[in-house]
Amino acid sequence: MYIPYEFLGKVFVYLMLLAFVGTELALLIGVYSFKKHRIIFPSFVLFTLYLFYSPAKWICRVFRIRDTLVDDILIDVRNAVMHDDFLHTKGKKILLLPQCLRHPNCKARCDPVYGYECKRCGLCDISKLYEAAEKYGFRVFVVPGGSFVKKIFKKYKPEACLGVACYNELAENMQAVSFVPTQGVLLLKDGCFNTEANVEEIIHKMEMCDV
Repeated sequence: MYIPYEFLGKVFVYLMLLAFVGTELALLIGVYSFKKHRIIFPSFVLFTLYLFYSPAKWICRVFRIRDTLVDDILIDVRNAVMHDDFLHTKGKKILLLPQCLRHPNCKARCDPVYGYECKRCGLCDISKLYEAAEKYGFRVFVVPGGSFVKKIFKKYKPEACLGVACYNELAENMQAVSFVPTQGVLLLKDGCFNTEANVEEIIHKMEMCDV
């Protein structure tokens, strides 16, 4: 059986070029949307940048642009697309916080499904966010990792989600739970411990919701 290797090679090259051009176009549209706060072609941007996430980051590095710009775009576009649905969700709403926000001396127990059970000792910002969440009808989960997000959604079945995390974790998990209205807030300082959250922005997003 004759296999047209030359033809297949050309098709592969053309597909690679098409993917490269499409990714660059999605980045340009995303940058415009991010800078101007005017979202255009959101479905195309989200689909392309999630599909070609690593190549998009590589393109940024080639042009000496911080590669977290890709995450910024994904988070910003997702927030804009789901903003109205999130605000008007009447059902169960959750606030997902990363365990790295905990104080080094935190004594909270980690539940195998729901994550850390905050004692509200006041040593970190989680206690303040718990108080605000209760006021605005959110249930808080302090999660050690992405696997807990799946468990929480399976067990608690929330109808809207507000997540807080670092760049790649937030972009990835917002995509994973995009079947419900979702909003994301980036950490001000990321890392494995002693991180900082934008408490005011998180509370503001909860405050805007109809309860």
